[in-house]
Amino acid sequence: METLSMSNTLPEYSIWARELSCATDPQELLSRMQTDKSFGDFMRAVLEVLNNQSRILSEATPRQDETPMLQTNPAQSSMDSQNVQFQTKLQSLQAHYSTDNRVITTVRRDHILADAFRNVMHLSSGILQTHHFKVQWAGELGIDAGGPSREFFFKLSHQIFNPYYGLFQYSSQGSYSVEISPFSSQINDALKWFQFAGRVIGCAIIQRQLLDVFFARHFYKAILNIPFSLSDIEGIDVSFYNSLVYLQENDPEDLQLTFSVEEECFGEIVETNLKKGGSKISVTENNKKEYIKLMVNWRLSRGVQEQMEALVKGLRELVPLKHLTPFDARELEWVIAGTPEINFEDWKANTEYSSGYDANHTVIKWFWEVVASYSNEQKLKLLQFVTGTSSIPFEGFKALKTRPRTSDAKLPNKVEKEKIVLKFDSEQHIQ
Repeated sequence: METLSMSNTLPEYSIWARELSCATDPQELLSRMQTDKSFGDFMRAVLEVLNNQSRILSEATPRQDETPMLQTNPAQSSMDSQNVQFQTKLQSLQAHYSTDNRVITTVRRDHILADAFRNVMHLSSGILQTHHFKVQWAGELGIDAGGPSREFFFKLSHQIFNPYYGLFQYSSQGSYSVEISPFSSQINDALKWFQFAGRVIGCAIIQRQLLDVFFARHFYKAILNIPFSLSDIEGIDVSFYNSLVYLQENDPEDLQLTFSVEEECFGEIVETNLKKGGSKISVTENNKKEYIKLMVNWRLSRGVQEQMEALVKGLRELVPLKHLTPFDARELEWVIAGTPEINFEDWKANTEYSSGYDANHTVIKWFWEVVASYSNEQKLKLLQFVTGTSSIPFEGFKALKTRPRTSDAKLPNKVEKEKIVLKFDSEQHIQ
């Protein structure tokens, strides 16, 4: 019997991942699936597909005593309901900005960032709210029937949100979602550039264009004015996250913490108070919840508060907050970046196997047959489970690496891999 290891990378699965990491009995896993919603949601789609295959085979050779394992797929029903709700919200948003008015925007391909900055920042918010771009590439003939505008937003987002230019950075090692870079404050006219970035997001929303960028989850929360939570840190700084989890679960008295934090800034140690007089206030069992909340806000806002405010200002000049509040953080990601179509063959071609498995192994073939039957949204959820992100790098799957997680929740933290080990020796065990 061989083992198939899958790294657990979704925050909501971290609890049962630790509990089941040593499980080897398929019946135990099936029993847990029926009682644990998190585990059940993940596995139910796979079970449904394989159950359908089993039912088709049984129809060829009927057996009176055979009962299908699953009659319905609650996970799929829930997903369909969520999609309908999202589409309703999106249509309501788009109704605010329906217009046939156009403003001609001439852009040089080799100066797209500079030309876009000039055009977007020159036009008033009123014009940007009531007119769509009619993009004309300099030196090229053609009528903008939608293609040039889509290409414009695609190429522009490739540049303005690209970490290479310094305004943004990857949210963590091995991740391809981005967040504002603390070092962006060193860029000339940084706040103007972030206001411009906010306007670009607003223009894309108004003109129903998608941007080729995926932000870290806390970025969308900041736009929506939703308070940060501890789980927002897990995919960004797992050591910091584990430290706060340890504090949450243990008495902080022996740690001798105060409501202040020290960090190195350009070679110097700087102390920052989390609240007024924080360096003189000890963290106790009674006030540790406030401390954790302030630490989460500090970690996600340090060095980027002014930049984020400038970006939100630019966005809200065009799209008021009240038009976005119906969406949650995940849905706002769909509004801005859409749901990218996964290149299934590229995914298969760039998958690495271990523990004795290869592309020709029976279990692997079963796995890909199941994944092939998934909708694009289901594939994205599986991709996020494996890699920690539903975004795909510019280079395709060949550049996408699985990011290991840590399970050692103590101070200081020690990085270790945490995996779910599933053992299969027959198709029935997968079912």
